[in-house]
Amino acid sequence: MRLNATTRLIAVHFLLVALSTGLVLGFVYLRVGGVIDAGQRAVVEAELRGLADDYARGGTAALAAAISLRLEAPPQGDAVYLLATPTGRRIVGNLAAWPPTVAPGSGWVTLELYRTDRSGPTQISALALRLPRGELLLVGRDVASRAAFDRTLAGALIWALAAMGALALVTGWLLARLVGRRIAEIDTAARGIMAGTLDRRIALHGSGDEFDRLASTLNAMLDRIEALVGDLRTVTDSLAHDLRSPLGRLVGHLRLACDDALPEEERLDRIARAQREAESVLATATGLLDIARVEAGIGADQFEPVDLGLLARDLAELYDAVAEDRGLTLVCESSDTGPVVSGHRQLLAQAATNLLDNALGHAPPGSTVVLTARMEGGRPVLAVTDRGPGIPEADRGRVLQRFVRLDPSRGGSGTGLGLALVAAVARMHGTDLVLEDADPGLRATLRFPGE
Repeated sequence: MRLNATTRLIAVHFLLVALSTGLVLGFVYLRVGGVIDAGQRAVVEAELRGLADDYARGGTAALAAAISLRLEAPPQGDAVYLLATPTGRRIVGNLAAWPPTVAPGSGWVTLELYRTDRSGPTQISALALRLPRGELLLVGRDVASRAAFDRTLAGALIWALAAMGALALVTGWLLARLVGRRIAEIDTAARGIMAGTLDRRIALHGSGDEFDRLASTLNAMLDRIEALVGDLRTVTDSLAHDLRSPLGRLVGHLRLACDDALPEEERLDRIARAQREAESVLATATGLLDIARVEAGIGADQFEPVDLGLLARDLAELYDAVAEDRGLTLVCESSDTGPVVSGHRQLLAQAATNLLDNALGHAPPGSTVVLTARMEGGRPVLAVTDRGPGIPEADRGRVLQRFVRLDPSRGGSGTGLGLALVAAVARMHGTDLVLEDADPGLRATLRFPGE
């Protein structure tokens, strides 16, 4: 039988708490027992020293009297004393005779003996030594009381472990409920989104905990998904609108070109028109594919240091003849080296090419188009400036969308995808695309992050 996540969480929490509690209580048990044993041994060793002093002052008689006083003083408790002759015969003490297995001076021994004041055998831990005149002295403690203490302590620890186990089950259940409730909120929101409610979001509790951070991340992801779905709908609608006309004209031109009665000159004209319409459709499809690849992050793993100055000079050299044919002057403003940014050289070149195409296509004859690559305000920039009609401030955000064209003075022809691709490349590089008034004209700037 497979356990659900809640049961597994409670079980794991219980086992961890039980294990940690058991380790702590076991350490306490061993530590307390060690302290008690050490204390008892210290007492016995102190008594041995005291009795040795009595023996040194008054001999055997004084030592026997001291032991008798200790045995008579209430309560005797668990104290064990024995003073014996060199042959092992008892002189005084609460043991009947010297234990034959105990050698004087052998250190701590634990054995089971009969005390004269007890009816049954008892376990004793003791030290034994031989006095200067040959007498034998044994001092110890009855460990039966220690065993009783151990049992009491073990029982208390078991009860404590049981209480901690019950508490672990309760806290585990509460923890599982908390986690389960937050997961259920995420699950409910996700199911609503799967059902088509794309504007649904996961509620934040304001606690700032891991669940709130997860919810914030998921909400940001959902915002991005909703935006992508909206873009997809826009692209679909735009494709249906923008491709229907050129494809219809393409079919019409080809149909007329197949008419046998059509003069040869007009037939060639129809074929040429069909070719232009096909190129327009191909340009639109290529532009959409390029944007899709960039927005999917394809090529992000190919980032490398790109010298913007070198890139600008190469593009200026490439477009110099195009500008001259149109009666324009193309000026490149860049240093010999840098600035250097991390990016995809081909995509950055494509973005700059689109900006140059727009500028050269709309700048008036005799004007100057400036391609700039330098540091501005501590940030690398790549900019194209023209002296054309510019873009009204209200339209500068809109022209970055797919298939958006302004009035004929700013580009009635074309696919309407050039600036959309530049914007996608800018997002991929974490770069700001800024459209500014050049007074007159337009300055389009890729502003890269500073160091």
